[in-house]
Amino acid sequence: MDAPRMLKVTRHGDGGHVVELALDRPESMNAINNAIAEEIAAVTGELAADPSVRAVVVTSTHEKAFCVGADLKERNTFTDAQMMEHRLVSRRAYRGVLDLPVPAIAAVDGYALGGGMEIALSCDLIVAGEGATVGLPEVGVGVIPGGGGTQLLTRRVGWSRAASMIFTARRLKAAEAHELAVVDEVVPAGTARDRALELAATVARNSPVAVRNAKKAMRLGSGTDLASGLEIEDGCWRATAFSGDRAEGVAAFNEKRVPDWPGR
Repeated sequence: MDAPRMLKVTRHGDGGHVVELALDRPESMNAINNAIAEEIAAVTGELAADPSVRAVVVTSTHEKAFCVGADLKERNTFTDAQMMEHRLVSRRAYRGVLDLPVPAIAAVDGYALGGGMEIALSCDLIVAGEGATVGLPEVGVGVIPGGGGTQLLTRRVGWSRAASMIFTARRLKAAEAHELAVVDEVVPAGTARDRALELAATVARNSPVAVRNAKKAMRLGSGTDLASGLEIEDGCWRATAFSGDRAEGVAAFNEKRVPDWPGR
C-alpha cells in the first residue's frame, strides 16, 4: 500500500493556472518529517517544470496551524548519519518552494513556527490571519533556523529585527508581525487562504512570461550592486520584450480585449 499523501494539490480557475499546495498532516499540525519534506521537494520540482503554472499558494488543512516546524519526535530517533540524510531532504523541500519560477503566496492561519515559518518565508508574499502566530524559535531547542530563515528573514526585515526574533526565539502575533514587515498582509482570522487565492488569481491574469521574468530579475538582482542589478533587469526585459506575450499584450491593449497569453 502506498504511503498516505501529506500534500494536497489543487488547481484553481480557468486553465488551472493557480496551484494550491495544502500541507495535510493534521495529526502533528503539519510538523515536517522526512516524508512530507520529500513530498514537498517532489511536487515543487514538478510545478517548476510546468509552463501552465502561473502562481502557487501554500496553505494548510489544519485550522489552528500552518506548520509548527520540524517533527522533533522523529528527529529524536535519528542517528547522526540519519540526521544528515534528513538535512539533505529538508533542504530540497525548502529550496523547492524558494526556487519556484512563479510567484508563491503563503496563507498563514494559526501557528507558523520554525520550519513552518521558513516555508512561508520561502514564498514571495505572506498573508496572515489575525489569529496567526509566527516565529523562528530554533535556538530554544539547541539548533538554528536551517530552512533559509537566517537569510530570508534578514533580507525581508533587516538585520536588527531579524536578530531580535531569532536570538530571543520569540513569537509574534499577526499584528506585530505585519508592523515589522515579517508578513505582508493581515486579514480576518480564517480568511488567509481566500485572500491568498484571490491574489494568486490576479497574478495569473497577467503575462506569464512577464511575471516569471520579473521575479527572476528581482531574485537575481536583490543581492547585487545597482549596476549589476540593472544589467540583470535588462536581460530579463529582452527575454520578455521579444516574446509572444509581449506581442499579444500590445495587440490586446489596442483592440480593447482581454489578452490570450501564449505563455512564450
